[in-house]
Amino acid sequence: MKLLSPPNARPVRRPVTLIALASIALLSACASLAPAGGELPETPLPAAWSSTPVNAAAVPSPTALAGWWQRFNDPTLTTLVTQALQANTSVKSAQAALLQARAQRDVQQAGMGPTLSASTSAQRSKSGDNDASNRFQAGFDASWEPDIFGGNRSALNASEADARASETSLADVQVSLAAEVAVTYIELRGLQTRLAIARSNLAAQTETLQITRWRTQAGLASSLDLEQAIASSEQTAAQIPALQTSIAQALSGLAVLTGQAPGTLPTALQGALTTAAPVPQGAGDLALAFPAETLRQRPDVRTAEHRISAALSRVAAADAARYPSFRLSGSLGLSALTLGSLTNGASVVNSLLASVSAPLFDGGAARAQVRSQEAALEQARVAYQGTVISAVKDVEDALVALQGDRERLVRLQAASTAAANAELLARQRYESGLIDFRSVLDTQRTLLSTQDSVASTQATLSADHVRLYKALGGGWTPDAPPVEATTR
Repeated sequence: MKLLSPPNARPVRRPVTLIALASIALLSACASLAPAGGELPETPLPAAWSSTPVNAAAVPSPTALAGWWQRFNDPTLTTLVTQALQANTSVKSAQAALLQARAQRDVQQAGMGPTLSASTSAQRSKSGDNDASNRFQAGFDASWEPDIFGGNRSALNASEADARASETSLADVQVSLAAEVAVTYIELRGLQTRLAIARSNLAAQTETLQITRWRTQAGLASSLDLEQAIASSEQTAAQIPALQTSIAQALSGLAVLTGQAPGTLPTALQGALTTAAPVPQGAGDLALAFPAETLRQRPDVRTAEHRISAALSRVAAADAARYPSFRLSGSLGLSALTLGSLTNGASVVNSLLASVSAPLFDGGAARAQVRSQEAALEQARVAYQGTVISAVKDVEDALVALQGDRERLVRLQAASTAAANAELLARQRYESGLIDFRSVLDTQRTLLSTQDSVASTQATLSADHVRLYKALGGGWTPDAPPVEATTR
């Protein structure tokens, strides 16, 4: 629309203006056409978890789960998670998406009010043999579209719901990232423990191999015993390079998760990671609320809720587009033949326009658009149900794994103690010539296997705690103030 009316524009007649304004005021009293039915879809939930959690009578607070990694009492783990939440590329991408969603919301909100613009123009024209003439104009133009049927408001609500969904999507990325860092770190510590076990068993087997060499040289043992001892020690030694490779890969994984290239971790952190340390153990006092309250803590469930709200608002906006739209516009400016006359002696040009636009025939496009948005709403509802069901499965799987690995660890620890005693007795009896070498080999293999299984299960048990924290939505604070995303 032009900022200025042509010089011969006539002022809008007052009766027409009053009639238009009265019509708009009357229509603005109409009820909103936004459809009802924004409730969340029914999703059946169990009354209680099938596996009995630790301290099930208590109810966890969202704040207690926000920094769950601190419950492992491992400063290195806390440092890694903190750095990952600040520098990981996935987090930065989610923060940028949040900024975009907020900007789109601001654009939609700005369209709710009137707009004002200014312009200037200079024109020189000549017709036939007449002298050339100049015309200079400057002025302002304003327009406003009253939201009679709530279409613009519904579009704004959709943008607001999208922004909230981006906030919880960022939280979901942070929850997943913290869990992935913790699991990788626990895997690293488990591998280092298994490496120490393999080296310790290799030292014992090397000692047994030396004794077997002496006995073979003295004629007290056969060459078969010597070859079996060599084979056993070499098999154990072969495990060490594989464990070292896995440790190097875990270190590289932690570097990438913290937003750095492999091999570029800070010296202090690199030293802490390469120095062997026990596998961090999760606190045993974790409590669970009933399923519905627990799942409300998960950011992906909150995101699915916001997607439903956005889809519902888009249905309302599509429905409002089927009804008439109203627009008020006006301009005020100065027109003169010379540039200097604009400030002294210029003619004032003004106009005011009220317009109504109503769709008469569009081949059913508007109704089809409503059906399209209703189908999108149904997709959002189904996606919400799927998210909730998956969330229940995640918690149930984590609880079952936690309970099973606890029982398995108790059995393996008892087996490891017995295997260590059996290996010690077998070596003593073999050195005394009371048993053959096969018994020594069997006890050493059993000892290595049980000790390695204990270390692996301890790491798995700690990872089970992490997965349970993730399944509960730990790593963020629900209903906290909006996440502040900043550009970098």
